[in-house]
Amino acid sequence: MEFRRINQLPPYVFSIINELKIEARRAGNDVIDFGFGNPDLPSPDVAITKLTDAARLPRNHRYSSSRGIPKLRAAVAAMYKRRFDVDLDPESEVINVIGAKEGFTHLMWVLLQPGDACLVPAPSYPIHIWGPIFAGSAIREVALAEGDEFIANLERAWEYSWPKPRTLVISFPHNPTTVCVDLDFFRRIVEFAKERDVVVVHDNAYADLGFDGYDPPSILQVPGAKDCCVELYSMTKSFSMAGWRLAFLVGNPEIIAALTKLKSYLDYGAFQPIQIAATVTLNEASEHPKLVKDIYQSRRNTLCDGLSRIGWEIARPKGTMFVWAPIPEPYRHMSSLEFSSHLVEKADVATSPGVGFGPGGEGHVRFALIENEQRTNQAIRNLRRALPDLAS
Repeated sequence: MEFRRINQLPPYVFSIINELKIEARRAGNDVIDFGFGNPDLPSPDVAITKLTDAARLPRNHRYSSSRGIPKLRAAVAAMYKRRFDVDLDPESEVINVIGAKEGFTHLMWVLLQPGDACLVPAPSYPIHIWGPIFAGSAIREVALAEGDEFIANLERAWEYSWPKPRTLVISFPHNPTTVCVDLDFFRRIVEFAKERDVVVVHDNAYADLGFDGYDPPSILQVPGAKDCCVELYSMTKSFSMAGWRLAFLVGNPEIIAALTKLKSYLDYGAFQPIQIAATVTLNEASEHPKLVKDIYQSRRNTLCDGLSRIGWEIARPKGTMFVWAPIPEPYRHMSSLEFSSHLVEKADVATSPGVGFGPGGEGHVRFALIENEQRTNQAIRNLRRALPDLAS
């Protein structure tokens, strides 16, 4: 049988590593898993308590609102004011989505169609590549780099593209590369977009995970950004609520209205007790993101210090819950998939191969900071034995 859209999908390389991990565990091996960026930290107590209370009320078991209940949208607006000093109208500039991946993918449906083009950094989180493609759009890859170099790459990609791209997808702090930017960078992005009539979609998944004093900005802090920008904010990392599927699209009211119209045909919103619990969490657990950030920073230090001790030097990321590691020189004859497979088979350590984030990720593996310090130190000992050429 022939299927549409999914036939063009390549093999999901992460599943190859996952199968190796499963096989090793079936054989009795203790695989230390840095592969899947699935937060292991518990959700706030207030979220669990409120979810339980709200779920006991039969009236909350009915269909909800696809754009989010009013109090939840108001709580998001209040959080943006506290966190970024950005004013949002809860009625027209905030919508609840069922996780950032769902929100992003359906957003591409309202922004793009066959014959359009979309600018996407390379490498990128996979849905940032495949979301536009699912909408029928072509993608134009922009080599990811720091600051001025990325802007130059972006301008060059625009000039040499036909048709001219309608949309730019960005995400900083960046997954997988951990590149971080400042507010001046976002000013230049907004200028670029306004000059070329481009819509900017900023996935701010790691908004609260900045280390060593770095505070990730929102693109909506740029004056006039709402003229051409929308931003995704997720409770997955900041509030350790991955399985709850809670995220929000905020910004340009016309784009919010377009997504609202589409979603009214697709869903009735998240389970209402989840929305109620999220409302209370945003209002009453505002310190939770800092607790989460401190834990990830400690794990980052343990991993990077340990890798350095065995001869694998990696720059400490300033943000995200990942470490983006170039394959060590003695092993660069391997592809990222081969190297990642080698680490599972010889070290009982799972990572994500860089090629899974597009061809621009080749030559790297990604560590997710989802193991505690004790487990991380055990992984370092395993890696020392499995990578003897590092010491030579």
